[in-house]
Amino acid sequence: MAKSILDIFSNKIGIDLGTANTLVYLAGKGIVINEPSVVAINTKTNSVVAVGKTAYDMLGKTPIHIKAVRPILDGVVSDFEITEEMLGYHIKKANSFNTKFFGPVVVVGVPSEVTNVETKAVIDACKAAGARKVYIVDEPMAAAIGLGLPINESTGSMVVDIGGGTTDIAVIAFFGVVNSKSMKIAGDKFNSDIAEYLKENFRIIVGERTAEEAKIVVGSVIPTGNLSMNVRGRDIVSGLPKEVTVSDFDIAKAINASVVELVNGIREVIQKTPPEIIGDVMQTGLYLTGGGAFLRGLSEFIEKELMITVTTIEDPMSLVAKGTGKILENLEYFKEVIRNDG
Repeated sequence: MAKSILDIFSNKIGIDLGTANTLVYLAGKGIVINEPSVVAINTKTNSVVAVGKTAYDMLGKTPIHIKAVRPILDGVVSDFEITEEMLGYHIKKANSFNTKFFGPVVVVGVPSEVTNVETKAVIDACKAAGARKVYIVDEPMAAAIGLGLPINESTGSMVVDIGGGTTDIAVIAFFGVVNSKSMKIAGDKFNSDIAEYLKENFRIIVGERTAEEAKIVVGSVIPTGNLSMNVRGRDIVSGLPKEVTVSDFDIAKAINASVVELVNGIREVIQKTPPEIIGDVMQTGLYLTGGGAFLRGLSEFIEKELMITVTTIEDPMSLVAKGTGKILENLEYFKEVIRNDG
């Protein structure tokens, strides 16, 4: 009885705690928050100045005493206190959409190969931010649930979730992960590849935001020569402002090695998966999710290299958050795919 009363007067919140973006799902409302995983700190007062998009807009543009930081690196907590502040901000904001008496029940998606220590850091940060109960689910499993794939059946499904810090590759069947791999080849690595390429080939230094903008605007794995943009930065020799024109051919060259490594990671998971399940995957195809799924030509490149159908979802960034939402709606049914804080 006490438990049911607590459940009635508690919000249910699902969180995709990503390196690049944090998405928050509120039961009964859907996704209510989608903001960059960035926090701005005043180092003089050790206080939070901004969280989310406002903090992201400060990247590379703050005075000395204001530091804009990403507390989640490679999909795991790198700064516990700042992560706690960020989660507290998002949980409080989500609760404001539907005020309840007790702390919320929270389901958090994490990369599939995080350690027990890293998982505990996420749980502790959520509890410190006000959560009453915390459950953990692997991101590719959450994405599969968000997609509505038959995870409860013997038929195998394959999900490649390309986030900001990590790419999670998983083959799923019977409420479990048959084979998986987590790689630090994802959106942030592509950004750093682009920044390094511009430095070496155009003699220009650009910041993280500019490199990401180039990836979004003209990024392509299979370039056509039809895309270009002007990029502004600092001349590596003179130190003065400099502007260059970058094409999709440049971005393709910049990220080529990382894309090949990513495809080899997918190939490795396929090769180590039982042939009967791979037979299922050959029929149903591979599902590409996460923000990296937006990269032009990536699905076609994977299809060509691995001879497997690739399906890119219309809204790939929201699937992990939607999956946590479905888990919250039926915790008993999904009990085999979640870990609790007990």
